[in-house]
Amino acid sequence: MEIRDKVSTGLLGFDQMIDKLRLGDNVVWQVDSVEDYRKMVEPYVTQAKLDKRNLVYVRFGRHEPIVSESPDIKIYTVEAKNGFESFAAAVHNLVEKEGRKTFYVFDCLTDLLEYWYSDLMLGNFFKVTCPYLYELDTIAYFAIKRNVHTYSTIAGIRDTTQLLLDLYKVNDKCYIHPLKVWKRYSSTMFFPHLIDGQEAICITGSSESTELFSSINRRGEIIDNWDVVLNKAANLLTSPHEEQEKAKRLLMSMIIGNDTRMFNLCNRYFTLKDILRIASREVGTGFIGGKSVGMLIARKILEKEEGERIELYMEPHDSYYLGSDIFYTYIVQNGCWELRIKQKTQEGYFKYAKELQEKILNGRFPENIQEKFIELLEYFGQSPIIVRSSSLLEDNFGNAFAGKYESVFCVNQGTPEERYNAFAQAVRIVYASTMNEDALKYRLNRGLAEKDEQMAILVQRVSGDNYNEDFYPHIAGVGNSSNLYVWDKNIDMDAGMLRMVFGLGTRAVDRTVGDYARIVCLDNPLRIPPMNYKDQKKFSQHFVDVLSLEKNELITKNVDEVISDDIKADKELFATLDNQALARIRELGMDNIKAPYIMDFKRLLGNTKFPALMKDILAILSKVYNYPVDIEFTANFKKDSSFKINLLQCRPLQTRGLGKPVELPKLNNEKDCFFYTKGPFIGGNIRLPVDFVVFVDAQSYLGLNDSGKYSVARQIGIINSALKGKNAMLMGPGRWGTTTPSLGVPVHFTELCNMSVICEVASSETGFMPELSYGSHFFQDIVETGIFYVAIFDGQNDVIYYPNRILEKENILETILPQCSQYKDVIRIVKTDGMEIFSDIVTQTLLCR
Repeated sequence: MEIRDKVSTGLLGFDQMIDKLRLGDNVVWQVDSVEDYRKMVEPYVTQAKLDKRNLVYVRFGRHEPIVSESPDIKIYTVEAKNGFESFAAAVHNLVEKEGRKTFYVFDCLTDLLEYWYSDLMLGNFFKVTCPYLYELDTIAYFAIKRNVHTYSTIAGIRDTTQLLLDLYKVNDKCYIHPLKVWKRYSSTMFFPHLIDGQEAICITGSSESTELFSSINRRGEIIDNWDVVLNKAANLLTSPHEEQEKAKRLLMSMIIGNDTRMFNLCNRYFTLKDILRIASREVGTGFIGGKSVGMLIARKILEKEEGERIELYMEPHDSYYLGSDIFYTYIVQNGCWELRIKQKTQEGYFKYAKELQEKILNGRFPENIQEKFIELLEYFGQSPIIVRSSSLLEDNFGNAFAGKYESVFCVNQGTPEERYNAFAQAVRIVYASTMNEDALKYRLNRGLAEKDEQMAILVQRVSGDNYNEDFYPHIAGVGNSSNLYVWDKNIDMDAGMLRMVFGLGTRAVDRTVGDYARIVCLDNPLRIPPMNYKDQKKFSQHFVDVLSLEKNELITKNVDEVISDDIKADKELFATLDNQALARIRELGMDNIKAPYIMDFKRLLGNTKFPALMKDILAILSKVYNYPVDIEFTANFKKDSSFKINLLQCRPLQTRGLGKPVELPKLNNEKDCFFYTKGPFIGGNIRLPVDFVVFVDAQSYLGLNDSGKYSVARQIGIINSALKGKNAMLMGPGRWGTTTPSLGVPVHFTELCNMSVICEVASSETGFMPELSYGSHFFQDIVETGIFYVAIFDGQNDVIYYPNRILEKENILETILPQCSQYKDVIRIVKTDGMEIFSDIVTQTLLCR
């Protein structure tokens, strides 16, 4: 660098020792006290004022101010308690604002441990801040306390900073010992120097050096502050209750977070011993996330409220949790931080998401984290595991994030190297899913775009057993403590419901093509919607998702193929022989075909304690939460029909309730209505004005190729944005949100999230059929957003449908959105002044006129 780039420290002897400062230098002082640091800052600040520098003091510590207020100094107060990302982003923004060649003083970095508890995150902050300061030709002073931080933290700071200096005070004398001075060297630079006024006296003699260094207290291996806090808490297990409770709440703020409602629930049920047990299974540091917390508190509630009555039927868990600090460390160490800062801005929110997602998918984990992952995999051996998202905002009151982030099965077969690679990639996929378009839109729509979304991970052993080289549970599904899917006025909505399948629960939470989960009303588990025998076969499960140990992947098999094998339980619990089909097979002489079954779960629901127990579990959790709940579960049975339930997840069920009873107007002439039906619908009792109807014509849509159908879905997304804040009803053939265009319109949920009502219309001519996948992620989105849902089966009894009420009105698509005019034959937007929709959940009657 040129001589003009050299800058004085304000101490002549110190300038001579290090050949002055250079623009771009980050200067880190290792000190015994903040007061010692202040003595080095004072001459630096005085010199900067004399040189008319832009001087900034960044204040965040609990210690006394390092710099006094002055007209010559700008002071920024940044809240460290809001977490690493908010803090680091705020510092980045202020540095960007102040621009080039600014001179900085930062509070002692050690004080960040008061808020973050983890050396890892302190090091991450320095790694993202120091290079940015260097780029802008700034000079910045930092301090860390000696004998507090781990070796790896100091090593990371040494690698990143330009100057690392030990500052000692011995017998009231001040010594500076340079440890790193980047791109400068002299034969005496790295000796200790006694500071005497403006002079720096080099200590070169062995006797003086030995005397100096032998008087300095140096501790051995320093453990992370996180572990220090945990060890202190563990030592209090035999202390008075009040001391334990104080320690417990501190650990909860570190591991669970400070969300008031969930925090209070955990505080009520967890003991200090419980929290320490959770901490012992955390890999890394930071929060364990909403999904992990929900699973753990639900299990604890059942244990405490019901004891052995339910505990006898519960499968234990041995989950691990990847702390949210690993996510941030991965982002920082793979050079993604600057891109993440850009993505967090309003203009970059979607613009940089794909690029960031790609970088996350191709990153590398630090070696110490790799070792932890290997230890985790050694613990599980070759048992299949599932790597599940568990973000801080997930599964909380008000925000379910149902299906927005990824979960990845690891069949966990192969060599240790192959198993590690599969696991590491699964973690990357979950991390990268924070940049999924659906997740981004969900956060944006719910006012969460600017909140820190810290991604932790829940690693669970897959529930089930090995059946002829396939691994799966006997049943899996979701349960809701409030049953809003009412097709019979006698159904007790407060008894809850299940949506369950045989095999892995993937078919219970996703809308599957041509396959149907079993809906169970827990007040009468054997009750089924009105249908004939042929329909019972049609609307049942035909395929099973399993983990193939041989292929090392998730596969789908025909239900008859799976149920005909030895499943180590009475298969008649789950399936009934299809006698009609069997008779037909024999009549045709087709002896080589396996006996067909209907997956109806009749004996399981009628002859075991399982449905009653699930009803009790949902009721207990809902009562304690003081809120409807949604759970995910599995169950495994033995030959004697005994069983164990694995509670995988629990979260508040976001629903607006049933509402007050609504009096439906009398219908004197059926042609006076748009449609009338006796169920099915979801959304409680309503009387809702409808200002616009968005109508997708079945015949026109059918005539499009797949590319055209996807284009229609994207246009619906544009219309959805244009009609935000309006009472709009979206109507279309078959299933909204399907992934298969031949079954309906393949919109993402965020492309219809502003609609007040969505209708799925059956069309016998085109073959489109609605399907309310109750309990699926799509359904969770509908309920959480408060969208009213109705299926119209034109031609059935108790259904009146006059589409011409819409088709005869003017299509204003081109008026509202001229750019969508090419779709005017497929999509109609009609203004419907005075139209209203009425529903009565008790009689299951719906009227729109």
